Amino acid sequence: MSHISTTTTENRLREEIAEIGRAFRLLGMAPGTSGNISAKLDDGWLMTPTNASLGALDPAAISKLDWDGNLLDGEPPTKESFLHRAFYDQRPDTGGIIHLHATHSAAVSCLNGLDERSCLPPITPYFVMRVGRLPLIPYYRPGDPALGDAIREHAKSHGAVLLANHGPVVAGKTLEAARNAIEELEETAKLYLLLRQHDVRTLGEAEIDELRQAFGAHW
Repeated sequence: MSHISTTTTENRLREEIAEIGRAFRLLGMAPGTSGNISAKLDDGWLMTPTNASLGALDPAAISKLDWDGNLLDGEPPTKESFLHRAFYDQRPDTGGIIHLHATHSAAVSCLNGLDERSCLPPITPYFVMRVGRLPLIPYYRPGDPALGDAIREHAKSHGAVLLANHGPVVAGKTLEAARNAIEELEETAKLYLLLRQHDVRTLGEAEIDELRQAFGAHW
């Protein structure tokens, strides 16, 4: 790839990260300075800066890191960049990662008695297709590097995890795919909380197997 095309790709991804951040803020999924977004490049990766509001990102200020974690351009990255690195290390086909403190998925992460193998049941086919099983990662304080090791244990076989008392981290083959998956996750969390006091019909194994065959769902 030429230098010109590499630069064009990087600039496009910087703009895409900023646009996605604005959309999350408008949807109420990124309060304050919470949440972070990253995207893979041929020569490193882009990461939203520390203490940045996703609704007011300057594309030029977005951090660019090499794979040793050195800052190449932009402002210092979020202290949670290791959450993203854990997924990139275990899933080489990952193109983008999003971590949010969105209300409904964060609320689910605070509940007792969750199924640690998948925090949300297969309520809709779209959750099964776009997210798949959502394992629970035990609580770690924000910024604890041990959280990265805990994520690595699940990242190879799962494209999304839920951090206890914190929120979801979702990886996608592209940044757009990660965006669609985390929005689907948040909507499913909302449905789950609305339906908790009701007798819910979930998808059965035969229906889930049909989604595996037709759409490659990972459940």
